[in-house]
Amino acid sequence: ILQLCFNKAEYAEFLHCKGRKFVDFEEVRAEIEAETDRITGSNKGISPIPINLRVYSPNVLNLTLIDLPGMTKVAVGDQPLDIEHQIRDMLLQFITKESCLILAVTPANQDLANSDALKIAKEVDPQGLRTIGVITKLDLMDEGTDAKDILENKLLPLRRGYIGVVNRSQKDIDGRKDIRAALAAERKFFLSHPGYRHMAERMGTPHLQKQLNQQLTNHIRDTLPGLRSKLQSQVLSLEKEVEEYKNFRPDDPTRKTKALLQMVQQFGVDFEKRIEGSGDQVDTAELSGGAKINRIFHERFPFELVKIVFDEKELRREISHAIKNVHGVRTGLFTPDLAFEAIVKKQIIKLKEPCIKCIDLVIQELINTVRQCTNKSWIVTTYVREREGKTKDQVMLLIDIELSYINTNHEDFIGFANAQQRNTHQNKKRAIPNQVIRKGWLTINISIMKGGSKEYWFILTAESLSWYKDEEEKEKKYMLPLDNLKLRDVEKGFMSTKHVFGVFNTESRNVYKDLRQIELACDTQEDVDSWKASFLRAGVYPEKDQVDTEDTAPSETFSMDPQLERQVETIRNLVDSYIGIVNKSIRDLMPKTIMHLMINSAKDFIHSELLAYLYSSGDQNSLMEESADQAQRRDEMLRMYHALKEALHIIGDITTTTVTVPVPPPVNDSWMQEASPTPQRRPPAAAALPPSRPPAVSGPRPGPPLNPSPAFGGPPIPSRPGPPPINAFGSNNHQDPFSAPPLIPSRPARIPPGVPSRRPPGAPHRPTIIRPAEPSLLD
Repeated sequence: ILQLCFNKAEYAEFLHCKGRKFVDFEEVRAEIEAETDRITGSNKGISPIPINLRVYSPNVLNLTLIDLPGMTKVAVGDQPLDIEHQIRDMLLQFITKESCLILAVTPANQDLANSDALKIAKEVDPQGLRTIGVITKLDLMDEGTDAKDILENKLLPLRRGYIGVVNRSQKDIDGRKDIRAALAAERKFFLSHPGYRHMAERMGTPHLQKQLNQQLTNHIRDTLPGLRSKLQSQVLSLEKEVEEYKNFRPDDPTRKTKALLQMVQQFGVDFEKRIEGSGDQVDTAELSGGAKINRIFHERFPFELVKIVFDEKELRREISHAIKNVHGVRTGLFTPDLAFEAIVKKQIIKLKEPCIKCIDLVIQELINTVRQCTNKSWIVTTYVREREGKTKDQVMLLIDIELSYINTNHEDFIGFANAQQRNTHQNKKRAIPNQVIRKGWLTINISIMKGGSKEYWFILTAESLSWYKDEEEKEKKYMLPLDNLKLRDVEKGFMSTKHVFGVFNTESRNVYKDLRQIELACDTQEDVDSWKASFLRAGVYPEKDQVDTEDTAPSETFSMDPQLERQVETIRNLVDSYIGIVNKSIRDLMPKTIMHLMINSAKDFIHSELLAYLYSSGDQNSLMEESADQAQRRDEMLRMYHALKEALHIIGDITTTTVTVPVPPPVNDSWMQEASPTPQRRPPAAAALPPSRPPAVSGPRPGPPLNPSPAFGGPPIPSRPGPPPINAFGSNNHQDPFSAPPLIPSRPARIPPGVPSRRPPGAPHRPTIIRPAEPSLLD
């Protein structure tokens, strides 16, 4: 890959030798050969790694030439067996780019209709907008023959026509014939040949150079509006950040103080917005900050409480033991108060675990919120961790307060008289009938044998669970009453990414079709927890892990006498009533306690104490010292911003009266299709490699390495070893830029795009493509 850059000084650089400037082109040639041997070996091997060479000179245009290999048919030496497919894919990788101009080079002493270069160019440029034909070896044609009809674009026409060139022979190359002398000989050949003298001004390497220059000029004219728009959008995207750096002085102490104050203030504002939900940058991907904490307060925490309380079998067994233990050896006639208090206290103690779990979840989300607001979050995180201990102590104090006095005079407590008449099942509180509690998508997991899993639109009300085909709710699939339903945890499948929970009937009835249990799947565990909380509101509770009665409960527990059974039922109703009161109180006080002791306290700390804490925690001079990474980022951003502004300025200076030429009219090039063989399928993508280095071959070659020249005006750029190359400028394709002074446009341009198509390659000739050099506009 040869990049030509217009420059006052003359030197060359390799990408693999960064920092080293070559001023002797004999060394350039030697380095190309040495690098080729290092990568490919010395036995005609190939490599997917291109050699990148950049040449700076006042005698070149800003162009990038990509010297592509010829289409080898048979592998020789160390070449892989699929070298034909590899090279074909390599060619297509470059010539399909619409910014490239394709030079389809063909020797004049071969049949043009079999030119591989023209055929593969036709595949990717069917309209001929990017293809220029180049005819070489005009001086080697048989006596009495010429290529006049081809060069006049009559025999096998191309839209952009053909240009003839005469390169040095192998003898000239071996004898190191000077490039200027070769160009002079080429000029003399066209002027003296009877078949070409009338078009001598349109032939030769200098004319080809001018044609390429003109195409670039045309392309710049076409692409300027789009380029200007792109640059303007990039400048606008950087404006806000660059504004902060325009008057930036790293060593100014007032800047450090001001920056610190602004950072702390902005941090406080961002934190409060994320907690209170009034931010201007709302997260639409997932719940975060205050919304997530709210879900923890009102869905996760109540769900954990319900899981503890509703365990009928275990509770009755404990009440039975407590009554018997209170009576001791005596037979009790009355229901003992101590049994009630013992059971209530045991149930209250169970509240500690979900309370601690709730605090931990809030802490985790609070720290995540702090980190989202700033990367330097360790001070606030440490403070939150300190408040965690105080919050947990306060919550434990609330539970200890509940344990210290069982208030049986509470206005919501049912009392002994009501407890004896109360029926547990009739006391089940339900939401308002027909009230819609939740809607949303869920997947019903069913085995493939029974139809497979499907996603439905679910509606949960206070009385039923229904699902529909979609959210339009027109086609109802099923309606399941909530009576005797419970929830059950289900492990997700080995190959499944969804999280699952089950709904089943406690009376062992089928829930849906012939299924005793339906498994409902959600995308995240968070969705599962949220749906479970919605089921709780509808009165559908989770299943309890049933304890094995044979191991833990004596048989007499479940064969009670009628009096003991009445006492158990009475205390069970009392406990249910009182625990409901405690739960209601804890559910109300937990969010308040966490908000007061943790969240609001953290906000106050950020607003009032964080700044003082920062100043007292270290050296004030180094506190706001700019890190090396930040300084580098600032420098890169400013450099990018100024480069974009300069680019816009340059584009604005480009005259709109640039001389351009219209695109030639289409020609009848059906001969290319007729000469093409039956299309073949391209090899699989795995065979596509970057440009490889083809093997060297002996004998005459259209594109041999250049001879070193004593003067720098003719740099000897050797080509890579390979099958007979079809180069843009033949053997001296790199010479012509150093010949007569080239026509250099005010601004280089790119090549008009073409519409790619897929057609097979032909005979082994290689196209060379040219594209504008990357720095041509912005450097």
